[in-house]
Amino acid sequence: MPTAATHLHPNWDLPPNGILDGYSIEITAKDVEDLRAAAPKMPPETPIAITFLPGEEQDARIAAAVAVREMGFEPMPHFSARRILSHEEFEGYLAAVVEQAGVRRCFVVAGDPPEPQGPFFDTAALIATGAFERNGIMAIGIGGHPEGHPNMTDPQAWDVLEMKIAEIERRGMAPLIVTQFGFDPDAFLDWLRKARLRGIDAPIRIGVPGPAGIKKLLRFAARCGVGASASVMRKYGVSLGNLIGSAGPDRLVDEFAAKLGNEHGRVRLHFYPFGGVENTIDWIVRYNDKYGE
Repeated sequence: MPTAATHLHPNWDLPPNGILDGYSIEITAKDVEDLRAAAPKMPPETPIAITFLPGEEQDARIAAAVAVREMGFEPMPHFSARRILSHEEFEGYLAAVVEQAGVRRCFVVAGDPPEPQGPFFDTAALIATGAFERNGIMAIGIGGHPEGHPNMTDPQAWDVLEMKIAEIERRGMAPLIVTQFGFDPDAFLDWLRKARLRGIDAPIRIGVPGPAGIKKLLRFAARCGVGASASVMRKYGVSLGNLIGSAGPDRLVDEFAAKLGNEHGRVRLHFYPFGGVENTIDWIVRYNDKYGE
């Protein structure tokens, strides 16, 4: 019988076969051809998050979701609450990706604008419409912030996370937490322990930066409020005294492989491909080959 976990992905009910088993990855609508090039190297049904970037046409996002499904993967489109201009835009986009791409899982985020550009102030407002369950959505992804939320205290962030989880479950859907990316494994592991001690048992995807130029990684860190001090970056394998070249998440993933345990609950990795989708998938293949997974 299907469980809430299988609403997220079939492999959530199975122990992972190696740290990279059941990974997911994020793309923009412009990354479809890069994904197509990488597709033969990826497991069937890999979850693919499709971002909601400013300036993108809705039709492009819909076409990306359709392409992801046609490649044999699982599309999970984002809905950026403060960037949505109307109820009609929201429900129209949701209905289109469900009908045309067979979408069953969505991710909701408040978005960057400090004030809403339409009727939705935050993710709770999107969930409260009831549109997701009316359209047959089985799972909703929400954000986690291991290094703190930029606009909330830690107690407030935990309270809001727990409220969203309860509301998603009350509406008959399964919650999934996807964290911001980071470079410090200790911050993730500590946050995971705190989540489980609070009784949060939802599956969690840890955000991992894909391999990219060091300067690019630091730009994204600054933009997203991610800690990138000299000591943190040394853990990651980067010296801030030498910003030439690129860096991959080898040390970060090694730490997760060594230290993730039962106390951390159901955990998988989610890749942010800052250096390109195919480049990130090639790194995953090399890492699996290295460790024989």
